[in-house]
Amino acid sequence: MADKTSIKPAKGAGAEKPKLLSGGNPQIAKGYGDGPVQAYIAAMPGWKSALGRRLDTLIMRAVPGVQKAVKWNSPFYGIGGEGWFLSFHCFTKYIKVAFFRGASLSPLPPGTSKQKEVRYLDIYEDDQLDEAQFADWVKQASQLPGEKM
Repeated sequence: MADKTSIKPAKGAGAEKPKLLSGGNPQIAKGYGDGPVQAYIAAMPGWKSALGRRLDTLIMRAVPGVQKAVKWNSPFYGIGGEGWFLSFHCFTKYIKVAFFRGASLSPLPPGTSKQKEVRYLDIYEDDQLDEAQFADWVKQASQLPGEKM
């Protein structure tokens, strides 16, 4: 019997145009693999889509073989059998990147959370993403125990 909390194999994404939810977050059906994540990124409104592609590329470079899924209308990234280490979500004026074990990263990502282990990075349209720092956080996060969701 499969463990529902583990990362599952790829499934296809739907072909219809996604609805945008509150804050412009794309409503994408739960799915595993690159297809649903690319559908989410393509549906991100305006400048957020280009940033989503950039984040996806940086994550894939930092962690070759990373597993992907869309859950709760957000892309998730993880290690097979280990769990999820990162997700991002569209808000009206920014994209919020969640590092599930971010409190263990060095230096700490700037955004705090009500959850002790979680740290956030909020990226606004005019922000200059420090790609080297982001990639370093991704590498560090991928080496920590993942979240089983």
